[in-house]
Formats: sequence, structure tokens, C-alpha cells
Amino acid sequence: MLLFQNNGISRGFRAHRPQTPYQNFAAGRAQFLETRFTALHILMPVLTDSPDAFYTNGDDERLQLLWAKENGLRTDDLEQILLAQIEQHRTEVFYNLDPIRYCSKFVSKLPGCVKKSIAWRAAPSGNADLTKYDLVVCNFPSIRENWRQKGCSVAHFFPAHDPVMDDYANARAKELDLIFIGGYTRHHAKRSQALRAAASTPSIRARFYLEDSRLTRLANALAPLPVLRSHRHPDDIRGVRAGPVYGRDAYEAMAKTRMVFNGAIDMAGEDRGNMRCFEAPGCGAVLLTDAGSYPEGFVNGETMLEYSSPAQIPELIGRLMKDENLATSIARAGHAMVKERYNKVLQWTKFQELI
Repeated sequence: MLLFQNNGISRGFRAHRPQTPYQNFAAGRAQFLETRFTALHILMPVLTDSPDAFYTNGDDERLQLLWAKENGLRTDDLEQILLAQIEQHRTEVFYNLDPIRYCSKFVSKLPGCVKKSIAWRAAPSGNADLTKYDLVVCNFPSIRENWRQKGCSVAHFFPAHDPVMDDYANARAKELDLIFIGGYTRHHAKRSQALRAAASTPSIRARFYLEDSRLTRLANALAPLPVLRSHRHPDDIRGVRAGPVYGRDAYEAMAKTRMVFNGAIDMAGEDRGNMRCFEAPGCGAVLLTDAGSYPEGFVNGETMLEYSSPAQIPELIGRLMKDENLATSIARAGHAMVKERYNKVLQWTKFQELI
């Protein structure tokens, strides 16, 4: 099978990624893959450098323009470059992690060598049209149903444990009690309440690695201004905040804490299973997360610990801080579960079954 996997890089990662210069496409791609950003979604043949697999970030201008130059393609149109890569590779299966940018209109332009097109999309996406994809996949049942109602064929698929995380899990150092990695905005009301409850836990050593909007960064940098009040972090959050981390930096942060705090954003409904659910136990930390419908293997009190309300959070954190045996038991069980049930071999096997 000739597999082509396309990805997109978030604005946050784009701003904070390593700036080491590279001179050709292969070096740029290798540098990106080494960061392990979104590695849970990158398929095994790409990570093992299979000759049958081609990977790129189709929205990365520098990377894609280098490929175009190296292959004599005189265009700066990223869509045309991506199509040329697919045609040159003679792709049989196109797997796209960035389907909002490259939606049905793009799929209709794929060369005839492509026999199957699959899109990963795990979020509501307005009026985006993915109906031309042969399959839309994710691990959230309600979102799959939403795509099905829009006319898409859908199937279950899942993120997978990145083997590199084991290096971090095996070199743990509990410098902190709890960390959070993600976004904090006024639009995520439930998460915001939960984070404030966590930050207020007595005697906690916490750090929140926050990806902030431009206005939020401005509001936090200046003295309080009425016009920016809604964008400014509350004092309890400001006291523990730090800049965002991605990929290996996130793995390292999770390996230096007892607990990783997780909270779904408001649009998630009852479905749970974001990347942090797999990364935290994968790096050997206790996953402290909000109650909901989780993938198989995520069991409250065994492989993770759930909170049902913000008021419950300080008590649960205090319990894990005081009971080392409990924290160690949950962390070890969670780590073993993720490696057993959600590893790269099983992910690749499941992907082949989708074709």
C-alpha cells in the first residue's frame, strides 16, 4: 500500500517550533517528525520511515516550497504542490489530518492513482464539506454521528501511544504536583472553572502551560484595562501560568509532574478522549480528568481519576498528593493500558481494516 499522510500545523506550534535552519525538504520533514508534535496521530509506516509512506505538512509554506523547488515545480500554490506530491508518489491511500483546509473540493482533484481517501476530524466544523472523502474517522461517537448526518461515511479510529513517550516515562522526576497543557479562554466556561479550582488547591505545586490568544497575551502583559478585562487571566491562573509546550517539550513536562489535569472544552459534550488522555498516562503521570464517556480501558480509580464538579477537584488533588501508593498505582495502570490497547501496531492494523 502506498500511503500518503498529510498534516497541518497549528498556529501555536508554528510560532514556537524549533527554528533550526534546514536546506531541503527531507531535512525539514525529519526535523518536524523529531519534535513528535501530533505523533499520536501519525501512522507507524511514517514514523518507521517506510519507503511506501510519504508524509508532509501541506500548510507549511517553507517545507512545501522547498519540495516544489527540488522537483522543478514552478508554483507557490500549496494545493498544487500537494497534488503534485500525491501524483509523484503514486499514492493509493490518502490520509488527511487537515481536512478543513483540504476538503471535498480538494478530494475531487485527486489523481486517479488514489483508491481511498480518509479524513480525521474530531471537532464540529460548521459548514465544512467532507462528503467526497471515502471515510471520516475519529474517536468521538457524537462527532462521527454529526458527520454521518451531513452525508459522510464514518468509522471509529483512535490516537496511539507514541513509543518515544516511554523514554520520558522511564526518567520521571516529580518536580510538580500538577500541570495543565492547553487553552484557557472565556469561551471554555467549564474548563475555566475547573482550572481555577485546581489552581486554588492549598500547597499545590502547579504549572499551567497555556496557549493564549493575541488579546489574552496583551491583557496579561499590561496593567488591568477595562477594555481587555474579559481576556485577562484571573490572579489564581496568572500565578501558575507558563508559555505553551508541544511535542517533546510537552512529554518532558508531563514526566516531571505527579498529575496531568485535563478538561474537555464545552463543545465536546459527553465524549472524552482528546490527545492528553493518551499522552499523560503514556508519560507516566496520573490523568486527572472530567467525568464523561471515555474510550475502552479508561476506568475511574484504576487507570485515571475523574472529577464530576469543580468543587471536587481540590479534594482529589489533595488525595493524590498525600497518597503516594494510590498515585503510583493509577499512573502505572494507565501507562500499561495505553501501551497495550492503543499502541502504534494496533493503530496501523485498524487503519488497514478501514481500507
